[in-house]
Amino acid sequence: MTVGAGHQPLRSLVSDELRRLVVTGELAPGTRIVEDRLAARLGVSRNPVREALQALASEGFVEILPRRGAVVAQITAEQAEDLFDVRAALEPLAARLAARRASGPGVARLREILRRARQATDQQELDQLASYNTDFHSLVVELSGNDYLGLLVAPMARRVQWVFRTSAATRAPHSWAEHEQLLQAIATGDEDHAEAIARAHVTAARASYRWVSQAAQT
Repeated sequence: MTVGAGHQPLRSLVSDELRRLVVTGELAPGTRIVEDRLAARLGVSRNPVREALQALASEGFVEILPRRGAVVAQITAEQAEDLFDVRAALEPLAARLAARRASGPGVARLREILRRARQATDQQELDQLASYNTDFHSLVVELSGNDYLGLLVAPMARRVQWVFRTSAATRAPHSWAEHEQLLQAIATGDEDHAEAIARAHVTAARASYRWVSQAAQT
């Protein structure tokens, strides 16, 4: 893939593509990232690649190691558990506020994401599913109308997508059924139910991640 078209700064475009390669598993954990090769692959010079690697290192997707350079990071079990802890605190609040404040157009946008996700589930498009999962949760936060909540959630959205991708094959059908329930609670303005569904959703996602991680070790 070649990047560079459009109006975004080149570093941002390279960062987005490199992040996608990591999140989708095209660059597996532990893979050494050679600047020259990546620059050639993306059709850019080394400078934006170097800047993108520094940006992704600050986000935790890449590690810069002495004498090895940049390698794709690995989410540890402890980091994943920490991420689920934060999700369990923030996502139920986002769901409650979205049920209180969401308008018809906002609910329609959630429905459209669900429609596309169901198609992707049927076709086993796992990378696309992970992206739709991020879109759905980001929109729930947006519909909450709480800017501070958005500032807290946004930095971890891609890491959540990274974790989701590891269990998407087994988790996706259940996940989107839960999203459907959450959508209905938001659409009807049922704050208590929306909060409860969001909390149960995070609990189920955590259990699925643990199961997949344990299975991979046996």
